[in-house]
Formats: sequence, structure tokens, C-alpha cells
Amino acid sequence: MAAITVINLRKEFGDIVAVDNVSFSVKEGSVFGYLGPNGAGKTTTLRMIYGALRPTSGEIYVMGYDALREKNEAKKLLGVMPENTGIYPRLTAEENLVYFGRLRGLSGYDLERRVEKLLKRLNLEEKRYVMADKLSSGQKQKLAFARAIIHEPPVLILDEPTLGVDVMSAREIREIIREYADQGGTVVLSTHNMWEVQKLCSDVAIINKGKIVYSGSRAELEKISGEKEFEEIFVKLVRDEHVEAL
Repeated sequence: MAAITVINLRKEFGDIVAVDNVSFSVKEGSVFGYLGPNGAGKTTTLRMIYGALRPTSGEIYVMGYDALREKNEAKKLLGVMPENTGIYPRLTAEENLVYFGRLRGLSGYDLERRVEKLLKRLNLEEKRYVMADKLSSGQKQKLAFARAIIHEPPVLILDEPTLGVDVMSAREIREIIREYADQGGTVVLSTHNMWEVQKLCSDVAIINKGKIVYSGSRAELEKISGEKEFEEIFVKLVRDEHVEAL
């Protein structure tokens, strides 16, 4: 079963078509890169998948649940790190994790254990009592990532998880993403870091001007393109230089 299936997804804002009949499927246990230039429709697509936006038309399935008709069931299976972090500025780092953990049904020792583990692993222990709005941008990113994974959901949706994060913390986040997939979880990763895509993603979909220009195996795309660097492949696809070969 696919972890996420999107069929003919479309989103209109007045006369503007932000997402134009997009379709793709995300395998269980994979890290799936959802890529595109700024304004291509990536974040709009992700927001429809996790229920923050309702599509104009199309279908979305999360672990077999119809995300439009069975919204609550689908949401329970997702951990989301949105573009704007989604953390509460007037709660401390620890309070943010406790609050979102409780929202996801965690309590007692299990919640305490997960909070401690994430604070330690992401080097936020010394910031546990600091208000979130006093954290650096990188620390806010790490806290948002911890919030997304605290309930250990089967599917993660991550929008630029390492943006503005120091080298060591970015490395730790990437390692956690790898572990998720190795343990059977699924990660949808939106990033502008093409090196990160090469390191993490087995499959990719590339969107440009609201339309999918490629969806499938990253390795196959590299083979077809004849390029060694994924950044070059991405740029040429967005410029329509490889479309005919695909």
C-alpha cells in the first residue's frame, strides 16, 4: 500500500492555478523528495495533503484513508513540519513539545521520555525553559522538527527541515530521517538542498509552475539524464531541457 497517493490534485486561488492536476504516489518506508523552485506549488500541495487547505478538486489518500472524507483519521497518521515552523512563541521549548505531545494522545512517562530524548538529541536541553520566540532561527527549526516527530507517526511531512540549522544539527536531523525510513516510516521531504536529496531520497517528484515534470525513482532519473550532480538534473528539468528524454 502507498503511504500517500495524490490524484489529479488542483488548487485555484481566483484566476490563479497554483497546483494543476498533480498526481504522484509515495511508497511506504521511503524518503520521497517533493521538489521545485519557489512558487512552483510545493507548499500548497503539502498543505492540502495535511489538511490545512482544501483542494479545488482531486483526491488524497493517506495510508488508505481518504484525507478529504476521513480527515481526522488521516491527520492522526501524520507528523507535520510546516514552512513557518508552527510552534507557539509564548511557550518554552519543553512546553511546546509537551503540549503537542498531549494533543497527539501522549501522557505520563512515555511523553516525558520522548521529550527528553528529542531535547537531548537535537541539542536543545539548555534551551528547554527558554520561550520559543527567544530561540534562534535554527533552534526554532529544530524544535519544529521535534514537534513533528514526537508522537512517532507513520508518515512525516517536512517542509525545509534543515533550513537555517547549523551543520551538526542538520546532520542529526538527516540521520533521524534515515532512521525513520529504515524502521518502516515514510518521509515526504520538501527542500531546496539538492545534496540532501541525493543523500536521502529514493524517489522524487519535481513540480514547476503547478505541474509535475517528473515523478519516480531518483536513480532512474539520474541514469536517464546522464548527469552526476542532482542539482544539474533539477535545473535542467525546471528549464524543460530534459523533459523530452523522460
